[in-house]
Amino acid sequence: MFQAEGRSSTVQGAATLLVLVYHNSVRSIRKSHRNAAIAILFNILQKLVMVLAFFLLLDILGLRRLAIRGDFLLYVMSGIFVFVAHVKSVGAVMGSEGPTSPMMQHRPMNQVIAVCAAALGALYIQAVSMIAILLVYHLVWTPIEIFQPFGAAMMLLLSWFSGCSVGMVLLALKPWFPKTTAIFMQIYSRANMFASGKMFVANTLPAHMVALFDWNPLFHIIDQGRGYIFVNYNPMKSSLMYPFWVSLALLAIGIIGVFYTSRHASLSWDAAR
Repeated sequence: MFQAEGRSSTVQGAATLLVLVYHNSVRSIRKSHRNAAIAILFNILQKLVMVLAFFLLLDILGLRRLAIRGDFLLYVMSGIFVFVAHVKSVGAVMGSEGPTSPMMQHRPMNQVIAVCAAALGALYIQAVSMIAILLVYHLVWTPIEIFQPFGAAMMLLLSWFSGCSVGMVLLALKPWFPKTTAIFMQIYSRANMFASGKMFVANTLPAHMVALFDWNPLFHIIDQGRGYIFVNYNPMKSSLMYPFWVSLALLAIGIIGVFYTSRHASLSWDAAR
């Protein structure tokens, strides 16, 4: 009738955690559609629309001649892919299961698993979508030459990591200011359409223009990524470590805020409000 509960080892606990993260990652991927392949297809179409829109915009405005010497469409995609990965990771982490979610009533589930699952799900969708687009472009249109593929991939991961850090801060604030946080998320994503600097080459900007963008970690990530993608471009007005340290600081603030909020939410948060 009664069963004594034995203590699990560290290895068993880690394995259980990984299994829970995996299953919740699959669940987060299927939030937009029951079929994961359809969800990825929608994301691919969204990226293609953005790439086409910016390609036409830069061409009409005459900014094509100011781009990095090389494949112009690859130049456009280098900014769009990093921008989308950042914004999607912000939204995924911010929209993950909160401390008052019904999912948290299940004993093995906790907010750490929910956040990790949402972040990994967003990374998986963005990575698969990017690889699919680049593969089709390479096979159908023209061969792609990336100067340092590993460094370019690390910049994509850094943009995802910085997005997760921003999302953690918003996740901590969301139970306290739900409407304000949602509005800020929309403003943040819209502002980064311009503030990320994906339409410009940082080396060609004057000092007073660089000051408008260099506060944004995404600006540094996109510019450094283009240095890894194009053999004839050397980023001189951006930093590699600045977005990393800013992301770490935001992540630390977000973790502290989430645990503080969870401690208060455990005292029947909804009833208190």
